Parts: sequence; C-alpha cells; structure tokens
Amino acid sequence: MKRSTLALAIVIVALMPMAAATFGQRASASHSSSGPSRKTGTPASKPNWLAWSDDVFAQAKRENRFVLLDLEAVWCHWCHVMDVTTYKDEKVLALLNSKYLVVRVDQDSRPDLSNRYEDYGWPATVVFDAAGHEIVKRQGYLDPDEMASMLQAIIDDPSPGPSVHAEKEISFPANPLLPAALRASLEKDYLAGYDSKQGSWGFDQKLLDWDSVEYAMDLAARGDARADGMARQTLNAQLQLIDPVWGGVYQYSTDSVWTKPHFEKIMAMQAENLRIYALAYGQWHDPKYLQAAQSIQRFLVTFLTGADGAFYTSQDADVVAGQHSADYFALDDKGRRARGVPRVDKHIYARENGWAIAALASLYGVTADQKTLDSAVRAANWVTLHRRISDGGFHHGANDVAGPVFG
Repeated sequence: MKRSTLALAIVIVALMPMAAATFGQRASASHSSSGPSRKTGTPASKPNWLAWSDDVFAQAKRENRFVLLDLEAVWCHWCHVMDVTTYKDEKVLALLNSKYLVVRVDQDSRPDLSNRYEDYGWPATVVFDAAGHEIVKRQGYLDPDEMASMLQAIIDDPSPGPSVHAEKEISFPANPLLPAALRASLEKDYLAGYDSKQGSWGFDQKLLDWDSVEYAMDLAARGDARADGMARQTLNAQLQLIDPVWGGVYQYSTDSVWTKPHFEKIMAMQAENLRIYALAYGQWHDPKYLQAAQSIQRFLVTFLTGADGAFYTSQDADVVAGQHSADYFALDDKGRRARGVPRVDKHIYARENGWAIAALASLYGVTADQKTLDSAVRAANWVTLHRRISDGGFHHGANDVAGPVFG
C-alpha cells in the first residue's frame, strides 16, 4: 500500500465514527441575538431569534415563557417557505412575543439536536416549558393558522401533548448476536419494505437508502438473485435523481415516484451515493454506475470544494428562498447561471468531510485515479490540521457549539 493511501486509510478510520451519526447540524450563531426585544409601539416583522443555550431556559424561567425551537436546515425549501409565511404572520408573531422565547438552530451545526429530532423535520418545531421539558413536537411545514392554533393551545394548556412520549430505557443484551427469530423478523421486514414496482426501500419518498442497498449488494455477491435484482433496480432508478447538468444528486423524490425531486444537494446524499455507485461499479462493472459516481464527484469538485481542499456542507434547493425551483433545474448551465446559483453552505464540518473522504476512497479503490486520491488526502489533511483534538477525535466545526465529536 502506498504511504499516501495508508495515511488516508488511517484518517478515514478516525473519521468514520462520525459517519455513523445521522446527518444534520449547524447552530445558528449568525441568526442569534443577545435577547428578546422589549420595544413597544412597533409590531415586530419577524421573530427575535436566539441561540440555543442554557441561558435561554434561565431567561424563560425568569419571564414565565415557553421556548420554541425551530430546527431548520439552510438548504431546506420548506424551511424557507415557513420563514416567509408563518414567521411573518402577525397573529403568530403576536403570540410568540407574548409568551415565547424563540430559538433557531441550523441542524447541520448541531449533531446532538439533529440526532434527537431527526424524525420531526426539517423543519422541526419543538416547544419546551421553562424547565426544558418537551410540550409539543411537530414535523415539517406549519402554515400560519396551524402555528397560531398550536401556540394558543400551549398557552391555554401547557401539559405535554400526544407527540411527547416517555424516554425509552436503553438496554443491551448479554449476547451481541441476533437470535434466529429476531433475524428472521428483521429480514421479513426488510423484504416487505421494498417497492418492487418503483424500486427502493420505502413507498413514499424515493431515494437511495444506502444501508439497504449495500446489504442487498452484499447478499447478491453471495449468490442471492432476488437481492441482486433489488439492488440493481434501485441503483438504476436512482439515476433519475442525478443532476444531468451540474452533477450531484438531489435529496429525494416525492409522491412515490422518481420524477418529483427536491433539489437540495446535501453532503450525506452526495457522499453515500458516490460511495455506493463506486462499490456497484466494482461489483458489476457496469459503466453507468461509474458514470454516476463520477458525476457526483464532479459536483463536489465544482461546487462543494474550498480553495484549501476541504469540503463544504450543502447547496440550497432554492435560487430564491421559498420559491420552487423545478423550472430552474430544467435549464442548462448557461440558463441557470444567468438566474444565479443556489447558495452553498460554506461551513466546514469534520463529519461531512469524513463522509466525502470515505466516498472518494471507495471510488479510488475501483478506479486507481490519482486525482481522486489526491482530493481525499487534501481534505483529510485539512481536517487533521484544523479539527483534530489532541487527545483523540475531531471537533465538528470551527465553533463546535455542540461540544467535541470524539472518534
């Protein structure tokens, strides 16, 4: 093994524990302020967003207020829509100003909050009492009437609603191996969750569920013809979510079909699609899988690579915040650039770089392309230099407001 390849492998091993975490994060210091406004006479035109901290709950206790957490993503279309509709509605603003402190967090900056509330967003709306106990957890876009109704209901009755459940106690079995009955049950669920008509696991949103596909590929390599068919059907269908102009992969498609994409391009999807297509090419030697991997690589190089070789986090779905972009992404390169380029989130996170590095290492493994290896090594060197913790592990971001991520 070449020395550069060995060094890359060492860094990947160190970074991979972060890749097991669920994608998300980014505390919104840029959206925060020092405290709620107390001006009178002029109605607020938008919420006075605070940063997530213990100080918010101390203030909520002093002022007998609730805390509303808007857990968003900077690339998220419906987050933008909610910002220009719900959070500018006069009734909503009046209720928020009367009894709430409002907190906005970019979930990519905060793996701790992202992992906890990933089932509720994005956007996720969580309301707490002043002691930090959850009252309501809501998923996705809330229109002004829904939001106002929820805010008033909490004021009228602050007891936890049906969305809040007691924490389940985590227990670990004495035997780490799956019992035969449990394995059979899981395999049954795995097969039942496959959409044999459209391809992919899941019947609503269409995306490459990389764990399920990789498992099917592993079974196929051991001679399972049914798994071989499921993996290839999904990989072939997923090609419809690769941007034919700029490369990169859209996050997912809605309405149980592959032809209604959401256009955000987040690193988790780029990296894992790239990695899986590289592995698929290595397994089946189908040139369209190599082309897919290289198309995603091209997008990373063009849009998500900084001057120092580290990778950025995502590209927005919208050219204009809150406006659908299907017509925009139907344009060619010249037409798109004439209207502007969707915002790139230029935060540099250790986790997202770990995903990208692992993906590029997989592509290098099946192509031996030196430029691919060099790209991965540059990012790994940057993370090691700027995010490494001396006693082990890596900081997530420059501010690391969620605390260090240890390997």
